[in-house]
Amino acid sequence: MDGDSDYLLLTPGPLTTTRSVRDAMLRDVSTWDSDYNSVVQDIRGRLTTLVDGQQDCTCVLMQGSGTFGVEATIGSVLPHDGQLLVINNGAYGARMVQIAHRLGIPVIEAAFDEIVPASPQELDRLLHRNPQVTHVAAVHCETTSGMLNPIESLGRVVREHQRSFIVDAMSSFGGMEMTMSSLSADFLISSANKCVQGVPGFSFVIARRTALEASQGLARSLALDLYDQWDVMQRNHGKWRFTSPTHTVLAFARALDELQAEGGVAARQQRYVNNQRQLVEGMATLGFLPLLAREHHSPIITSFRDPVADFDFPTFYDRLKQRGFVIYPGKVTQAATFRIGNIGDVHQDDIDRLLVAISEVAAEMELLTTGPSSSLQGPR
Repeated sequence: MDGDSDYLLLTPGPLTTTRSVRDAMLRDVSTWDSDYNSVVQDIRGRLTTLVDGQQDCTCVLMQGSGTFGVEATIGSVLPHDGQLLVINNGAYGARMVQIAHRLGIPVIEAAFDEIVPASPQELDRLLHRNPQVTHVAAVHCETTSGMLNPIESLGRVVREHQRSFIVDAMSSFGGMEMTMSSLSADFLISSANKCVQGVPGFSFVIARRTALEASQGLARSLALDLYDQWDVMQRNHGKWRFTSPTHTVLAFARALDELQAEGGVAARQQRYVNNQRQLVEGMATLGFLPLLAREHHSPIITSFRDPVADFDFPTFYDRLKQRGFVIYPGKVTQAATFRIGNIGDVHQDDIDRLLVAISEVAAEMELLTTGPSSSLQGPR
C-alpha cells in the first residue's frame, strides 16, 4: 500500500489504488481532443485483448458505476418480445431481476441459496421448460458472499440451448483469467474500479460484435443505449456521446499499464489467490470462520461469520479503521457476517498487518476467547 493513503480499502471496490494511478488524474483534457480519444480507443482495444476477443468482439465504455453497465446491457439487447432468465444467488443477481422488472422485461428468476453455487443442471432444466427465454444473465463472482459461480459450465448450457449469455464479471474481470469463448459470453460487463485497479467513473461492456449490432434500436433508454454509445465511439474514433469521465479514463489507462507490468491477469490472479488464502488461514487462527465452504471461495472477497451472537460490528469496524484498515459489512440474508476483500493494491505484507490489527481489536473487545477449535467452526 502507498504510504500516503489514510487507510487500506479491503472492499470489493472502490479499492486501494497506486499513487501513479491517482497521479494520472492530475491533468485536465477535453472530450473532443484527438489525443484523449486515442486513449479511449486504446483502452477499448486492450480490454478486448484481455479476453482474447480481437477477432469478433468489440468494447463500449459507459458512464456510471457497474450497475449502469448492467442496466444498459439488459435494457439495450433484449428484444421487445424477448425474455430474460436471471441466475440469482445473491444481491447482484437480485439486482438484475429488479432491473428487468423496472424496464418491463419479462424475467424468470432461477433462485439458488446464497451459500451454494448456481447449478448448470438446474439451468438446463429451466431452459428446456422455457423455450421463450432469449437471454440468460449470471454473476460470476457474487460479492454478497464471496461465491464464485461455475460460470463456464453455465455458459456451456446457454450455448447448447442457443441462447445469448450476459455475464456480470464486475468483480472478476482483470483479476481472474477468462475469455469470451471460455465463458460462452455474448456480453461481459465490468467497471473501472475493480480488478483492473482504476478509480470509479465508468463501466464497460465487451460484446460479440454481431450480438451488439443486432441490438440496434432496441434500447429502452436514451442515456443507457448501448448500441448508440458504441456506434458513436466507432464512428468518431473514441468520442463518447455525452460528457465522459476524463480523469477516470486517464487513471484507467495507467491502471492497464500496471496490470501488464505486473505480469498480466495470470500474475494478478495469483496475487489475489495468495492474499485470500493467507487471509482465511490467518483469520482461522484467530477464530474467525468463513461463511462458505473452501471450494466455493473466490479470490476477491470473503464473508466471515460473526464470532459471537452479539457481535458489535460498528465498533470492530471503527477500531480497525483507526489502525488503517477499512472492511465491509455483511450482505447475506441468512447469516450474520462481515466481509474482507483482498483486491486492489494489496499485498501479503498488508494482510499480515491486517491480521495483527484484527488480533489486537479482538483482544480489546474480548472476542473469541475459546479459540478456533470451538463450536464456532463452520465449513472449511
